[in-house]
Amino acid sequence: MRNLCRLKWLIPILAALSSCPALAQSGADNYPSRPVTMVQPLAGGGASEIQFRLYLQSILEKTGARFVIDYKGGAGTTIGTAYVAKAAPDGYTLLQVNSAYSIAPSVYPNLPYDNVRDFAPIVLTTKDAFILVVSPSAPYRTVAEYVAYAKEHPGELNFGTGGLGGSSHLPGEMLHFLTNTKATFIHYKSPPQRLIDLMAGRVQSAVATFGLAMGYIKSGKLRAIGVTSSQRIPVWTEMPTVAEQGVPGFDASAWGGLVAPARTPPAIINKVNALFVAALKDPVVAKKLEADGTIIVGSTPEQLRQHIVAENERWRRLIREAGLKLEE
Repeated sequence: MRNLCRLKWLIPILAALSSCPALAQSGADNYPSRPVTMVQPLAGGGASEIQFRLYLQSILEKTGARFVIDYKGGAGTTIGTAYVAKAAPDGYTLLQVNSAYSIAPSVYPNLPYDNVRDFAPIVLTTKDAFILVVSPSAPYRTVAEYVAYAKEHPGELNFGTGGLGGSSHLPGEMLHFLTNTKATFIHYKSPPQRLIDLMAGRVQSAVATFGLAMGYIKSGKLRAIGVTSSQRIPVWTEMPTVAEQGVPGFDASAWGGLVAPARTPPAIINKVNALFVAALKDPVVAKKLEADGTIIVGSTPEQLRQHIVAENERWRRLIREAGLKLEE
């Protein structure tokens, strides 16, 4: 009799436990049942935001799923990143990431999160070469001339960045480290402002993605002198790389992706991945990205994890070898 009583207690418990995977899958099947918040850890107006808006519009049109951008910029993207690290792992708070995501751990040693352990990777969307741009009134028209000028005028060049330790800062540090030259780095809270000041001559150089800079270059408001990637951009093959112009080994590319808080159910991760990979294959999106010199990736979650680990080490090594002091 006692065993029968115990069995009566166990039956509902076992039934509840057996239903958990089904409930989890049911939640993924209905996902997203409400708007998804996608945290942008930079100020608005940057190239990565422009790209993500293309994806979100395609997803909305094709599936009806709504993703809402929430701006939480500051401290080299770490404020927004820390916010998402603590968010509920239910798929309704995601983080837009870029190159700064893998740079920040080397810049801020006491971060309240680990960019590998505390997040679930979703998708590496794209990669972009930067264009090294200068004021149209500058006396240098090539990277070699820029380096020669920097050597003749140590510390006189102002290099505009989108923030300390960010993806538009360290390529400049890399350039001046490899060429043994000096520049003063001016960090802007609003990434587009650095290009405005560059056009006005208040700073003398900067890097920007092809899509962000090309309109200004074509209008003559900025002058391009080199591509920061290891290879030339397919849609602009006449522009040589920085490495080709006397800085061997130079390679600094931007990238974009999406992550979720750790412990987000794999079924939801895979569903978000599928939504964004489909958006990248949308002919309207693909045509726009390719015209902007962007390389479409659309990775698996595991491929993004591997990419983040490799990028972490690459920037950590540069900062250590160059002896950079990047604290505010």
